[in-house]
Amino acid sequence: MTQVLEKPGVDSSRQEVLKLYGNRLRLRVCGLYREGDRLLMVRHRGIGITDTFWCPPGGGAQFGETAPDALVREFSEETGLEVKIGDLLFVNEFMQPPLHAMELFFEVQATGGTLRLGSDPEMGLDEQIIEDVQLMSFDEIKSYPPEEVHTLFQHCNSLDDVFQLRGYLHP
Repeated sequence: MTQVLEKPGVDSSRQEVLKLYGNRLRLRVCGLYREGDRLLMVRHRGIGITDTFWCPPGGGAQFGETAPDALVREFSEETGLEVKIGDLLFVNEFMQPPLHAMELFFEVQATGGTLRLGSDPEMGLDEQIIEDVQLMSFDEIKSYPPEEVHTLFQHCNSLDDVFQLRGYLHP
């Protein structure tokens, strides 16, 4: 088991992420929401080696909460959008020790709400890690260094490819 140590000078948001999510397996639900040739992405700080991480909206399911209900809640919290959950597309195993998550990726459609920068209710107001929410083209997503975007994009050459992914994505 990897131990998380408090280090002087390490960003407090990174420490909060490690405290809440580190050194345990999490079940996450993630949604792929597309408008034309753009995919909805959320930028987090405190994750990865550069403290910048872009990924589709999503988060942890709570005990007693179905995966679709968790994803509806996460979209509302992070993006302000109300969504309808579509098909389960694929499963990704996210492994960046001490973070480890099994991620269920669903297709989603917006049914209401207004796109906005949301928040993570598990974090304090001064410890928020969500920094930006944007609809991005595939080229914009791929313009970031690979360590700053979700690994699912390493399996794709276009936005259409993202929606064709199936099964288990190997890390």
